[in-house]
Amino acid sequence: MTHAVIGSRRGHRALHDLSATVSAVIDGLGRWGAPLLQLAIRLWIARVFFLSGLTKIQDWDTTVLLFQEEYRVPLLSPGVAALLGTAFELGMPVLLTVGLASRLAALPLLGMALVIQFVLGAANPAYDSVEHVYWMFLLLAILVHGPGPLSLDRIVQSALAGASR
Repeated sequence: MTHAVIGSRRGHRALHDLSATVSAVIDGLGRWGAPLLQLAIRLWIARVFFLSGLTKIQDWDTTVLLFQEEYRVPLLSPGVAALLGTAFELGMPVLLTVGLASRLAALPLLGMALVIQFVLGAANPAYDSVEHVYWMFLLLAILVHGPGPLSLDRIVQSALAGASR
C-alpha cells in the first residue's frame, strides 16, 4: 500500500474516533446534563416566586395596599388579588421544587409574569423588565418539556405505567 492510502485511512479513523467521542459527550450531556438543567430551572424560578410570597406575608396590610394603589390587577379586588398572588407565590414553588404537578404549577406563575410584564408594565415602566420575560421563558420550558426525570412527576408517571402492565 502506498503512504497516501495508509495516511488517508488513519485520517478517516481519527475523524471517526473524534466523531464517536463527540457523540458520546453529547449523549452524556443529554442523559445527565438535561435532567440537572431542568432541576436547576425549577429551583431557580421557584426561589424567585417563593421569596416574593414571603415578602408579601410579612406585612399583609402593606401587601393589600400595594395591590390597591400600585399593582391594580384588573378584574380582581385588591384583597382577592393579594390573596391569590400570595397563595400562588408560596404554593406553586413548593410543587416546582419537588417536581409534583409541575406543568400545572407553572401556569399561574406564568400568568403572574405575563400580568407583571404586560399589564403592570404598560402602566408603570418600573415593571417593564427583561427579567420578567426571562421568567416567562423558564416557565414555558417547564410547561413544554415538563419537570424532567429528577421529579416526583416522573416517579408517579413510572408508577402508573408499572401499575397498568
